Amino acid sequence: MSESKKCTIVFQGDSITDAGRSREETRPQCGTGLGAGYPTLVAARLLCDRPADDWNFYNRGISGNRIVDLYARWKADALNLKPDVLSILIGVNDTWHEFGNNNGVEVPRYEQFYRMLMDWTRRELPDTKIILLEPFVLCFGAVAESWLAEVRERQAVVRKIVAEFDTEFIPTQSIFDEAVKVAPPEHWLADGVHPLPAGHQLIADAWLEALARTGK
Repeated sequence: MSESKKCTIVFQGDSITDAGRSREETRPQCGTGLGAGYPTLVAARLLCDRPADDWNFYNRGISGNRIVDLYARWKADALNLKPDVLSILIGVNDTWHEFGNNNGVEVPRYEQFYRMLMDWTRRELPDTKIILLEPFVLCFGAVAESWLAEVRERQAVVRKIVAEFDTEFIPTQSIFDEAVKVAPPEHWLADGVHPLPAGHQLIADAWLEALARTGK
């Protein structure tokens, strides 16, 4: 029998991660506190496959968040939880809010704040494994073609930060681009941004592969 492990995982991001989670439920491993998206699918798989391990899962995604919102709550909602594994998916609202109500975060500032988050995290939690997911969209529903160039710039920022800080990376855009070759966009995403169950499963599968690469 293999030795059991203790692992605290924190999922951070916007509505894609939030997935309707309950703010009142603070216990780790509770489904309502993890929401109806990929964090729950990841937790379910790990709890099923590795029942002897001591898991703590926290979903701290908040719908509507941009990178600056994440930074404002980083100490309370990330660092103070002392994760062994920290997952971050942020960026689509930095574009969406600009096109929607002129309150987005331009790409250079997105990169600045993202790097500040990473510097802070590496300083405070040097042993934490980090998994970064690039922001992604499919061009239908809420997503206009005018978004695409800027979203690609944000993806390039995340890839640069992955290389700079030596984190694990999930190429979410590529995953969905491949998925639409076998089923239409509406099968995977509700509106070009928010995953449907099949879309969340794609993210969860890729996330578990990334976790395995960390050795956790």
